[in-house]
Amino acid sequence: MRLDRTWIEAHLPHQGNMCLLDEVLSWDSDRISCRSTTHRDADNPLRARGRLGIACGVEYAAQAMGVHGALVAAQFPAPASGVPAAGYLASVRGVRPYVLRLDDVRGDLICNAVRVAGDGGTALYEFELRSGVMRLLIGRASVILDANGRLPP
Repeated sequence: MRLDRTWIEAHLPHQGNMCLLDEVLSWDSDRISCRSTTHRDADNPLRARGRLGIACGVEYAAQAMGVHGALVAAQFPAPASGVPAAGYLASVRGVRPYVLRLDDVRGDLICNAVRVAGDGGTALYEFELRSGVMRLLIGRASVILDANGRLPP
């Protein structure tokens, strides 16, 4: 099932040009695939000195993970409030870039994320950012779920 940018913005805190994803291409309980063209936008808020470095690919992956969390939460809503748990990126590891920049990638970005472990409070994802057959970035990310109730004020 494809979901568009309107759906994504309604389910992530990222709005306007900070919402980096254009659509969900596919998903299931363990994985998600999203498409984006925003890496070519001159007003991409992650650009620095007119460039979009490859490290910004981690944010694309994080937003894909957030969308995945929202989709899974919609299938299995929290019993108390029905509101999906807030998620925060806790760490990234094993990040391996294959290019220096994203803004000069001509094709659409495809972000794939797979939830490889987790429980009600955490999730571990492996992610990959590609354009066509070209691999751009890979890594793993840990997410803390419902961090609002766990972090000190």
